[in-house]
Amino acid sequence: MKWNSRIRCALVCLAFTALFSAFSFRLVYLQMSRHDEYAELAAEKHVYRQAIFAERGEILDANNQVLAHNTPVETVVADATHLNNRDALIPVLRDALEIPANELSEKLQGERRYIVLKREVPTAVATLLREKLRAQNLRGIYFERDSTRVYPNGSMLCHVIGFTDFEHRGIQGVESSMEEYLHGQDGYRFIEHNRAGQEMVLYRGSEHAPRNGNQVRLTVDLNLQNIVENEIDAAMREYRPQKATIILMRPQTGEILAMANRPAFDLNERSEAKPEQMKNRAIIDMMEPGSTFKIVTAAAALNERKVRLDTTIFCENGLWNFGGRPLHDHKAYGELSVQDILVKSSNIGAAKLAISVGDQKFYEYIRRFGFGERTGIELPGEIPGVIRPPQAWSKISITRIPMGHEVGVTPLQMTIAMATIANGGKLVTPRIVKSITKDDGTVSTFSPVVLRQVIAPETAAQIGKALRGVVSDRGTAAAAAVPGFTISGKTGTAQKVDPRGGYEQGKYVVSFTGYLPSDHPEFVGLVVLDDAHTTKPELNYGGLVAGPIFSRIAEKAARYLDLEPHEDIGKPTAAGRVALTNASHR
Repeated sequence: MKWNSRIRCALVCLAFTALFSAFSFRLVYLQMSRHDEYAELAAEKHVYRQAIFAERGEILDANNQVLAHNTPVETVVADATHLNNRDALIPVLRDALEIPANELSEKLQGERRYIVLKREVPTAVATLLREKLRAQNLRGIYFERDSTRVYPNGSMLCHVIGFTDFEHRGIQGVESSMEEYLHGQDGYRFIEHNRAGQEMVLYRGSEHAPRNGNQVRLTVDLNLQNIVENEIDAAMREYRPQKATIILMRPQTGEILAMANRPAFDLNERSEAKPEQMKNRAIIDMMEPGSTFKIVTAAAALNERKVRLDTTIFCENGLWNFGGRPLHDHKAYGELSVQDILVKSSNIGAAKLAISVGDQKFYEYIRRFGFGERTGIELPGEIPGVIRPPQAWSKISITRIPMGHEVGVTPLQMTIAMATIANGGKLVTPRIVKSITKDDGTVSTFSPVVLRQVIAPETAAQIGKALRGVVSDRGTAAAAAVPGFTISGKTGTAQKVDPRGGYEQGKYVVSFTGYLPSDHPEFVGLVVLDDAHTTKPELNYGGLVAGPIFSRIAEKAARYLDLEPHEDIGKPTAAGRVALTNASHR
């Protein structure tokens, strides 16, 4: 019996030893092997990771005037697991954040640990709310420091600058294309709360500082932009076009000095903007350029030495049947020199120049001028336009393309084509970004990029000489003249393409592109108005609508740039203005 008692006692001791050994092994296993897993689970209940947003880089103009900067705000969030009095909390939040009580009640339902109640709360409002919560001992509401993007110039340069979303990501414009430089690197911190929802001391070493974004400096001069914006607004009031674009560019470097489109929108009120207002038409609108395209035609013929500037071409007295279809000039011209084909804007003359070059070679020159491909400007959404190869041409295409029909180009592409004439025949990549400055002060500057020599400098000089005659009493753009300066330019008047096919009756896209001074160009300008409304149909032409707008812009720009007048050149005479009214499709 005594032996049995000892056995039972030993078995009980052995059982307890095994049990405590099992507990010990389990404890060691949990502590050593699964420590990280359970620590993470515990942290999820009391710790959350709070983002420390990087300061987004500023956007400046060429003279360091601020175009986009940041203002401190706070984001108000809630942790539903820490709320201690929902009923008392809702009226406090309603009054401070101006959010309906039913909306707040719906947001605070459930046990979600991260609920965004309102973003971009002014610091003063957040401070007052924080004090009210503390006074009433209401818990579960937290505040995250943030910033909001501010655009001090409103709608000015809206299509170039773009804007950001709630996550501080760039949307449209430079904000989007330079996102990797502007955004920086967000930091973070881990915050611990006790069971009562009160914030405890930060984890030591658990904070990672943010890296602020870089400062982006544009090539745009806000003073020149202001001139352009005022003139495009005046044009919208006077002519009520469906849309309009004006561009100023430095031809030697490709720097965009000003770029404006209408319709436009206020960057600070972007939520109210309509899709049509948000399009950067300078790079996404496709148009038939009309007679401004004749500079490409003449350049090809001169560069291939098919003609000289004084070579005469018979212009069929204003009517030429080619390929079974008539081609008209606005006036019955007989013999015209190549120079006068540009000055008078003869469609027939331009067609014969292209025929002398040949389909394939003419197409090659169109592509060499950059048409049919994106320019490479640092703006999102740019389109390449439409240039069909010769095998897709009709029998009459060789006579229509030279006058700017059957091609689709963007306003920026047409500006660059004129800049190619102005800078001696070089195709330069347009630039909207001048430099990038890092947080440590290091500056990276973008240099001009010459893609290719399109035509010989001598050819460019010949075209420039001919285009001087366009801005004279003899040409189609006398109204584009600027007193004291020689200007080379070309008008364009193209019937508006109907999206359903064919052309829209009585609707035109009128334009003028030119540069000054002719000998040493400081800037190239383009003015495009889509469906301008004039008092008389015979006044709705590039020389009479877009030409005067260019003149006003160029005169003010020359004054601002302190360009010295070098010739006694005045405004067009009465005879010149009368001659302009006889223009058609130029």
